[in-house]
Amino acid sequence: MLQPRILIPVAAACVFLALALFIASGRSFAFDRSIVLLFREAGDPSMPIGPAWLREAVRDVTAFGSTVGLGMMTIAAGLTLWFCRHRHLAVGLALTVIGATAVSTVLKILIGRDRPDIVEHAALTFTASFPSGHAFLSAVTLLSIAGFVGLAARRDDITRLCLGLAWAMIVMIGVSRIYLGVHWPTDVIGGWCLGIAWSSLSVALLGRWMARAEGLEPARDDRAR
Repeated sequence: MLQPRILIPVAAACVFLALALFIASGRSFAFDRSIVLLFREAGDPSMPIGPAWLREAVRDVTAFGSTVGLGMMTIAAGLTLWFCRHRHLAVGLALTVIGATAVSTVLKILIGRDRPDIVEHAALTFTASFPSGHAFLSAVTLLSIAGFVGLAARRDDITRLCLGLAWAMIVMIGVSRIYLGVHWPTDVIGGWCLGIAWSSLSVALLGRWMARAEGLEPARDDRAR
């Protein structure tokens, strides 16, 4: 029987592939439209629900998932690993995020899905819609940071803390893209699924390879499996 750490990324990859093929064929999901409109004032789709301070707060949250925001997180985590003498892991983290950024760009070009056109966008956009780059790259970056830091720390409690914080940010960033009207829900779901698969594969293969290169032993519960 497959373990959750294998089953979850495999299932996520399958969901992403199914969504990508469905959307690339030109078809759409009815619930996409309904969910986008849930975040808009009744009778005025140009206005997101909630007070002005909420809209500003959501824009602040979505900025964490930008290239600049995630880039700064990657640099901070990479330099921390580097100065803590985990230089292989630092390089592995950088390669993971850079590779995901390139893949995100290529997928957007190949699939070419239009952004939501039923509401006014509350943030600027410059690329195609599927998959959501903010959702995909935030999942890759934050889950990979958690995984690589966990490998360096060799402590399950630190790994769980990093994963919990990572998922809180990932969910908020993804929902913010729908709230701002710049992504369909399936763009965000697809980005999350691909991010889970990408980061899991990177930590399992590249991360553990880099850890072994540094002479780090796997956690005790991993050796027992």
